[in-house]
Amino acid sequence: MTFEDLGLSPDLLGAISEAGYTEPTPIQAQAIPHLLMGRDILGIAQTGTGKTAGFTLPMIEILAAGRARARMPRSLILEPTRELATQVAENFAVYGKNHKLSMALLIGGVSFVEQNEKLDRGVDVLIATPGRLIDQFERGRILLADIKILVVDEADRMLDMGFIPDVEKIMKLLPPLRQTAMFSATMPSEIKRLTDSYMMNPRKVEVAPAASAAETVIQRLIRVRGGIAEKRKALRDLIKSENVRNAIVFCNRKRDVKVVDQSLRRHGFNAQALHGDLPQSVRTATLEKFRAGEISILVASDVAARGLDIDDMSHVFNFDVPMHADDYIHRIGRTGRAGREGHALTLATSADDKYVQQIERLIGTKIGEVSTAEISDEVVAAEPDASPLEEKKTPRKRSSSRRKPAQKTETKTDAAPDAKPVAAAESQVKKPGTKETQPQKDQRRPQQKESKELGMGDHVPAFLQR
Repeated sequence: MTFEDLGLSPDLLGAISEAGYTEPTPIQAQAIPHLLMGRDILGIAQTGTGKTAGFTLPMIEILAAGRARARMPRSLILEPTRELATQVAENFAVYGKNHKLSMALLIGGVSFVEQNEKLDRGVDVLIATPGRLIDQFERGRILLADIKILVVDEADRMLDMGFIPDVEKIMKLLPPLRQTAMFSATMPSEIKRLTDSYMMNPRKVEVAPAASAAETVIQRLIRVRGGIAEKRKALRDLIKSENVRNAIVFCNRKRDVKVVDQSLRRHGFNAQALHGDLPQSVRTATLEKFRAGEISILVASDVAARGLDIDDMSHVFNFDVPMHADDYIHRIGRTGRAGREGHALTLATSADDKYVQQIERLIGTKIGEVSTAEISDEVVAAEPDASPLEEKKTPRKRSSSRRKPAQKTETKTDAAPDAKPVAAAESQVKKPGTKETQPQKDQRRPQQKESKELGMGDHVPAFLQR
């Protein structure tokens, strides 16, 4: 089957051809005809199967006739993350290059001024994250009464991030007569409830079993004994032993992203961090450098687990085993895309056993285990154990700074155990006519007696001592 068989217009086929695509993926071949007929669909497909083109192409075709009014978009695409929303906007610009459709991107971390200007002119396609869309609606900057097509992308990720209440709120603001398409890699019960409540007899399109990993991804589990320092060393050894062209290293927490990123860069790797606390401009620049090959290793939280379409990415490393099994599917879906071979390696300690078991139950197979001893012996021998440098370099400086004051205190104590007599004795030594050794030998009482005799000279007459 070709794109010509799907009933798309010549202008759209020309844009697809210029983008380098000749045959539709299975999800595209099944979803596009139903969407062109105006039917609601529920698409179940793993990441990297071409879902984005599956709904943007028919949307461009449907919206080609008509014109948007100010602050009243004609279609809405909801995305869970800023990165995914940005990527959909880029794809829409490529596929819609031969059409005069307008588009606006509503995401957090970006100024409202430019967004408001586009909304005031009127947009045909609005691509947004739920939070920013609700914010703009409550400010009175946008009206949703003219929405004809709604797409909820990565619905299960919306659920994981707690956006389902926002999605339901948005759906209640839309006109009841509309076309709705929902795409998800997995199908939890909450998503099914959402489809039953807000979709009209949806056509289910499923091209792969729910919660399955791509067959092109080679999965391995690396057993690590020890703590985070040992895991960092195992990660460095894996990167050196594998033929890594480009890779994403996933961590569960943002603070671990920073630690792992600094560790890799300190050992000479071309790495950069990406997590939700970074400014949007920094996140966008980092992704562009990674796509351009200027950065080889991206250390990221799950903010990057979905929506990143990197051409021919060779490896995914799970520095932490994901606590939710579904996240494992989406993480390793960043590699092995478009039929290419990819590698997914997960570092696990004994504390991660329950999470590993959840993942294996979800994917329906056991992940092949490899111990750190099986990693290339040459790499392990050549790489000295860097954990002491990473863990003790800073404390060593602190201990040396404390040692000097301790030595001075011991010297003073040996000379005079009582600190106050020592201070008094030092003041007496500086004054003329006073013996330097006398205050150091006497106790407090003799010092007080001698202090009354100051100013009489070295010799005290005998009649004054009677």
